[in-house]
Amino acid sequence: MNRESRFVIVGLGLLGGAYARGLRRAGYVHVAALDLKKEALAFAKEKGYIEEGRTGEFQDLLARADYIIFSLYPTTFIQWVEQYGSLLPAGCLCTDVSGVKKGLVDKVQALLPQGVEFIASHPMAGKERSGVENAHLVDFAPANFLITPTERNTRRGLDFARELAEALGFARIHVISPEEHDRMIGYVSQLTHAIAVSLMCAPGAERFADYTGDSFRDLTRIAYLNAPMWAELFLWNREYLTEEIDGFTARLQRLKTFLQEGRREELEEMFRTSSAARAAFDKKEKEG
Repeated sequence: MNRESRFVIVGLGLLGGAYARGLRRAGYVHVAALDLKKEALAFAKEKGYIEEGRTGEFQDLLARADYIIFSLYPTTFIQWVEQYGSLLPAGCLCTDVSGVKKGLVDKVQALLPQGVEFIASHPMAGKERSGVENAHLVDFAPANFLITPTERNTRRGLDFARELAEALGFARIHVISPEEHDRMIGYVSQLTHAIAVSLMCAPGAERFADYTGDSFRDLTRIAYLNAPMWAELFLWNREYLTEEIDGFTARLQRLKTFLQEGRREELEEMFRTSSAARAAFDKKEKEG
């Protein structure tokens, strides 16, 4: 990557917009975007996030691209590569922002033409809001950036993913396999969203606004989400997410049993275990 490198972002939503904004702020001049929404492209150009935007007739942009960043839902991502992947020039490096990897990465790598490398990655920096108009809310600095290579990837591809993360301001960069990624995401991201959604789907949940404290607010903040995107992510990762829901349900049932049977000592031990685990989590985050 150098300041004259040419980037094309496919899909100018929240994260696509945040990438464009981050690259421009890092001094990369040639950042273009493709999106179906003219208003999204117009907004990004007005804000200086992109140099150019197209809704169609983008063959020339792709032909000149050094790097492609895909910010699309998984199914749309595969469909796009099936339709337009042949337009990507040899030597081009590609990455993505998708929240699922298993089943996606291999398909995309197999579809791309020879000489085009796809190195998957995932910025753990989403927000409850969607759309490029909210891209300024995304803060990459404290977030984790996950690189998920396969045996098809080269050192050049890995170096690009890491350099991109550093240019965007990520301080925490980790390399894991696509399968490890999806298993982990099923717990730390998708399960937490499932719990928040379940809490807010209680009858008359809105009435709690008059009585709630920080605990309910913090737990349910992420229940405000992009329904089409999260439904797709849940379904793509249904195997691991179902396992995590089963595990969580078992632990909650255990707590319920202690409660029903008045077993204070076991309740306190469970609370001590959770407190110790959270303290270890906080320590690791600070050290990381």
